[in-house]
Amino acid sequence: MLILTTNQSIKKLNERDNEAMIRTTINLPFSFLMLLYFLSSIFSCSPSRDRVMESPEGKMQVSLTEGGTYVVYDRDTIIASTVIGLSLNGKENFLTAPSVALQKIQVDETWSTVIGKNQKVRNYYNEYTLPVEGDIPYQVIFRLYEDGLAWRYVFKDTAEEDSLVSLKEVSSISFSKSFTYWAFNGEKHNIGPLNSDNATRDSLDIPLIVQNNRDVFVAIHEADIHNMAPLHLSVDQNRISIESQSTIGGGDVNTSWRAIMFGKSAGELLESNLLVNLNEPCKIADPSWVKPGKSLWDWRVSGYKTADGYEYGLNTKSHKRFIDFASANNIQYLLIDADWYGAEFSETSDPTAAREGIDIEECMAYAKKKNVGVILYLNDVGARKFGLERVLSQFADWGAAGVKYGFMTGSPEEKVKNTRHIVEMCAKYHLMIDFHDNPIPPSGDERTWPNLITREYGHAQADARYSYQPETGVNTAIINQIAGPIDMTNGWFDLNNAHSRTKVFEEIPGTVTAEVAKLITVYTGLMVLPDSPEEYLKKDELFDCIRKMPPLFDSFQVLNSVLDSTITVARKDGDNWFVGSLTNREPRSLKIKLHFLEPNKQYRATIYSDSPDTHFLNNKEAYQIENNVSVNAQSEINATLAPGGGHAIYIEMIKN
Repeated sequence: MLILTTNQSIKKLNERDNEAMIRTTINLPFSFLMLLYFLSSIFSCSPSRDRVMESPEGKMQVSLTEGGTYVVYDRDTIIASTVIGLSLNGKENFLTAPSVALQKIQVDETWSTVIGKNQKVRNYYNEYTLPVEGDIPYQVIFRLYEDGLAWRYVFKDTAEEDSLVSLKEVSSISFSKSFTYWAFNGEKHNIGPLNSDNATRDSLDIPLIVQNNRDVFVAIHEADIHNMAPLHLSVDQNRISIESQSTIGGGDVNTSWRAIMFGKSAGELLESNLLVNLNEPCKIADPSWVKPGKSLWDWRVSGYKTADGYEYGLNTKSHKRFIDFASANNIQYLLIDADWYGAEFSETSDPTAAREGIDIEECMAYAKKKNVGVILYLNDVGARKFGLERVLSQFADWGAAGVKYGFMTGSPEEKVKNTRHIVEMCAKYHLMIDFHDNPIPPSGDERTWPNLITREYGHAQADARYSYQPETGVNTAIINQIAGPIDMTNGWFDLNNAHSRTKVFEEIPGTVTAEVAKLITVYTGLMVLPDSPEEYLKKDELFDCIRKMPPLFDSFQVLNSVLDSTITVARKDGDNWFVGSLTNREPRSLKIKLHFLEPNKQYRATIYSDSPDTHFLNNKEAYQIENNVSVNAQSEINATLAPGGGHAIYIEMIKN
């Protein structure tokens, strides 16, 4: 079993053991006392130190004992009685304390991201490998970081090549006291806040966030999911059980990493690079063709009628209008969604040939002339019927920049393997990929395959035939994107009338300022803008904030985060900055300190706010803009957010 502690905690444990020894032996002869003290120094103190795993700077420590499990993060006991192990072919086999001193490997490297929250990432950890004996032996590899820890199971020559082993996780994490928790919940509002005292053992998807007390937040997720079904979690009182079941064949097998992140706020969990660091380095020899960006989207605009009488439809003429707007407004892509090659789920719809009304080669040539990339939709039916590689080869020959892949079928384990296969095949043909409807959780895998620029891991506005409320926008930005880059199709401007279109099924609650702020608060490799060019031009001064946004921000800092309530995120773009804030249904005033700005430099801010009478239900499109506000690193912005509203700031460095 495991004990996770700090140096101070270990010192107290050893002091307590020494005091107990002195009390027990006080009446014994002096020579025997000396012998006992000598033996205790060999068999008690030394093994306790030999069995300690720690992060490089000691903020996180894991002590392996036979007696129990404690997790201490930054001098605060968080987790107790953590059990780590597997059931293999029905026989349980748990990790226990080793009988020999631990050997560690320390890694300290800095790597550059292709897509990422930050341009540079430090990967700094200690790694330990522990054997587990049994009929089917395996190893548990630990990595300890200052902000979390992870472990995975490794099998060497598991069985004969034609044999299969049934693998079931039997690990659990018990917290030292009851806690509040939240979890991912597909295309619905996130689960929580719930109290563990009243919890059932219902299966939960990841990521899951635990608030153990006012000062400590914990996130549980996976990293490097690539050959086994994703794990699920269940809560029972103060214990979280890990649920995962797969079959493995012979040879060498690695499971995904079970990852636990720690922070003093939910925002610190968001800022963590633990998941990407647990993935392998980039496997694309030259990823320079992977170019994140902003994209227009034809799907939700279908049926929109312009002031001059034009009605958008699924045709090349409409696509050219999108391309013209994108080219003129710092938008890098057009996403052509379902039905462009025939009825979406028909097995006769051939994705290597466009339907009537669409000249895909003409569209591609026009887009290339305008320096705009085209991303093409493809679903599982078309890929399986006509051959994935054949289809992707054709997309590449046409000049497509990427693929939006939707509605993958199969078991969870099959989806994991098929996802990796599709990503690798897209990389072969220099195609980026955006997965619709999950199909598996992001897990930091954009480090290994940066062409996996985003996926719809949550509820996008106006999707699934309903719209989400403001508190879902806040929690999605906090909970879901712990997993990685997500496609939420933010940026609605026609909030009053969009539901009159054929592909928008319900009225959208929210404010236009919040829609701009969401593009800042949500990290993604592809900002998919759902509205029509004409609606953006109607509010051109507000749209200018989106126009100025870079294809990919340089950094990600969470300035404020309260689950269910609010979030504020700052993003860097060269010398300039963008700051976005969201609130739930309650109006809110925030003080935003600009301490992240470079000292001794002057800046000019443009502030985009809800109007005093803005409301997410009955006055959605009211906003106000304040230009040319002088600010510096000592400045503080008083932001006022309407019910269900948002706030955005563009900060430009003044150069001499």
